[in-house]
Amino acid sequence: MHTMTQAEWTGFANHGTRTGKLATTRKDGSPHIAPVWFLVDGYRLVFMTGAGTLKGKALRRDARFALCVDLEEEPFAYVLFHAEARISEDVDEMLPWSIRLAARYMGSDRAEEFGKRNAVPGELLVFGQITKVVAHSGVSD
Repeated sequence: MHTMTQAEWTGFANHGTRTGKLATTRKDGSPHIAPVWFLVDGYRLVFMTGAGTLKGKALRRDARFALCVDLEEEPFAYVLFHAEARISEDVDEMLPWSIRLAARYMGSDRAEEFGKRNAVPGELLVFGQITKVVAHSGVSD
């Protein structure tokens, strides 16, 4: 397996409409995993979630999380991020990120529509400062 460089894992994670599998910890200590729309922006992850969701509650309780992005077909590849969240509920700060996320997943023609729909009170904008990355592709070294 090939260990990806930062440029490789950034490109891989931001490619197309790959979702991230967000891992958080429930109040009782058990694991929780859910898919999220996300972006890699430098050395941080950016995504949104509802304040009342299990994800939102878990991140308020414990800012640590993991996010996995993978390619489920040959040549098989994955990036596993460990990160610590900073949460914003500022709708003005949220809107441009919400539009960028919507552009990635819904296309540029629907980005503003979905961005405005999602950047509202009750949503959380999460900036995850990346603390560790494990990234491999099936391409041989």
